[in-house]
Amino acid sequence: MSGPVFITGVAGFLGSHLADALIAEGHSVRGIDNLSGGYKDNVPDGVEFRDADCRDVAAYADLLDGVETVHNCAAAAYEGLSVFAPHHVYEHTCGATVAVLSAAANAGVRRFVHCSSMSRYGDGAPPFTEDAPPAPLTPYGIAKYAAELTVRSVCDTHGMEYNIAVPHNIIGPRQRYDDPYRNVAAIMINRMLQGRRPVIYGDGSQVRCFSFVEDVVSCLVRLGADPAVTGEVVNVGPDENPVTVLALAEAIAAAMGVPCDPVFMPERPLEVHHATCSSDKARRLLGYATRTTLAEGIGRMVEWLERRGPRPFDYGIELEIVNELTPRTWTDRLI
Repeated sequence: MSGPVFITGVAGFLGSHLADALIAEGHSVRGIDNLSGGYKDNVPDGVEFRDADCRDVAAYADLLDGVETVHNCAAAAYEGLSVFAPHHVYEHTCGATVAVLSAAANAGVRRFVHCSSMSRYGDGAPPFTEDAPPAPLTPYGIAKYAAELTVRSVCDTHGMEYNIAVPHNIIGPRQRYDDPYRNVAAIMINRMLQGRRPVIYGDGSQVRCFSFVEDVVSCLVRLGADPAVTGEVVNVGPDENPVTVLALAEAIAAAMGVPCDPVFMPERPLEVHHATCSSDKARRLLGYATRTTLAEGIGRMVEWLERRGPRPFDYGIELEIVNELTPRTWTDRLI
């Protein structure tokens, strides 16, 4: 068995599923999370867990002793909110990544796997491919791409292998669903469980492909372990069957057996209308395959949320910029 694996954001949606997969393969897993975007009961049994912020290196530096691979899953993953809380999102995305990266290099970690975002591509021509010039529009996308550049620089300088994963629109159980600023499917399900109508920004014609979390995790495991795959940027997630946001709401309503009847709100600034990625590189390098249909993924997500029960939405992040562009759903707490 190789050395321990360290996961940031291990109480989060993606990080906790990754921990499950690594433990199943026999790895020892250590991880941190400040619990701002995850739930403590997401952390799998067997993880050496510490409640710590990525930026506070002194709080977790000892956990990196002997670690072979770091998976950086933690981020303030708020693309839309970043337009109105850019300092918070940048600090907890790029700043957090750079802190962990420095600590990993100092500890002699062999490989660093960074989870980026399809927001790196901005408003390019879909489906986005890894060789497309990054052109992020939002502060979140800029923070993610700046973090990528820093990963390349630090790893190349200090002899640490790296890979950059680009997940997109992941859904599934354990996703934070009481957050009004992100996770569109989870927000819709939580509202419908409360007998309320789903909220859609714009006319709902925005096009996306939704990734089921377990399909994505297999790629992350391979990016951390395969000696033949290094220095790569790889989109992970499906490129089949793109759907509109309105169609997503209708599919969720059908799975729950309730009417859809969305509430349409003004579109949000800098939201890319058509955002899908090519998965050709992931299929070639990582053996990626979409194993879970959108309907199956929604069904499993609905079952999990129904077991936990609906929750009130938590507006814990302060809006830094409030003006005529700020969504009323946030200023007036309408979600």
